[in-house]
Amino acid sequence: MSTTPRTARGTRTRARLVAAAEEVFGSLGYHDASIVKITEEAGVGLGTFYLYFEGKQAIFDEVVEDLNRRVRHAMTEAARAAGNRIDAERAGFRAFFRFTAEHPALYRIIRQAEFVSPGALRMHYTRIVNGYVEGLKAAREAGDIREMDVDTVAWALMGIGEMLGMRWVLWNKEADTEAGAVAEIPEAEFEEMMRFIERGMAPVAPGKGAGE
Repeated sequence: MSTTPRTARGTRTRARLVAAAEEVFGSLGYHDASIVKITEEAGVGLGTFYLYFEGKQAIFDEVVEDLNRRVRHAMTEAARAAGNRIDAERAGFRAFFRFTAEHPALYRIIRQAEFVSPGALRMHYTRIVNGYVEGLKAAREAGDIREMDVDTVAWALMGIGEMLGMRWVLWNKEADTEAGAVAEIPEAEFEEMMRFIERGMAPVAPGKGAGE
């Protein structure tokens, strides 16, 4: 359980705690993290923590929700100006990979949630899929994509982004010794991914089957 601040100063303090918790959970893991370490990272007193959060579990859930909110916003904003669904996928995936490069804790924290807070894990993936489903439904009705089970396709698209982001962004970043280096998915691999997606989603030409 967490408490909503009543003042602008309280809002800023709470945000500092969430940012600090993201750093601590991402670097140490849930079990080695502590409220003391989070407050030290945030530069606030221990008593201040309990003004906003009931305990470590509560702030962990808030971190998951905050990361989810930000990554969905980044993807939505990037895709907003796209002229069709394929272009929206391209822009959305680029935004997702950029976000994960800048916030590698996203992967680490979401994987911890499987054991620490299964409800937060389910919330994270479900909210992303729900946004996908709405966009795919609109694209299907507009004829931008073929007839398909949009729920299945939404989960599949999320899986593509998750695994390729882990392979090319997270693992490359962890292996890179250059300070401040930003890991990116190689352009050739990004384009191969997009060709796969486009061929699977493209409208079927009149008189042809889905596999042609």
